[in-house]
Amino acid sequence: QVQLVESGGGLVQTGDSLRLSCVASGRTFSMYGMGWFRQAPGREREFVAAITSSGGRVYYADSVEGRFTISRDNAKNTVYLQMNSLKPEDTAVYYCATTKFAYASSTSIGNYDYWGQGTQVTVSS
Repeated sequence: QVQLVESGGGLVQTGDSLRLSCVASGRTFSMYGMGWFRQAPGREREFVAAITSSGGRVYYADSVEGRFTISRDNAKNTVYLQMNSLKPEDTAVYYCATTKFAYASSTSIGNYDYWGQGTQVTVSS
């Protein structure tokens, strides 16, 4: 059974940084693309960042490009999201997810099949 466990969320002020982590188990981690998504109250879940299975290519939403960095450590079965220069509009529950198919990468929610429970990020102004 595939499990994804996020951590690292919290309450910070505008301009601060946070690093989210997501540890995966139950699947050969290095074979699958990973993504980060977020969902704010009253809004749909949206794409934040994605990374290929090898870590060789990354993708970002326009709203976080230049501020957030996705990375992975396949030896630790972990994907990270480094978030810098945080803004109040980044406030949301952040979820990690793994792609349905091996060696795939995607910015589309529909192409991910396993999700973590989410970690809350709150940025105060």
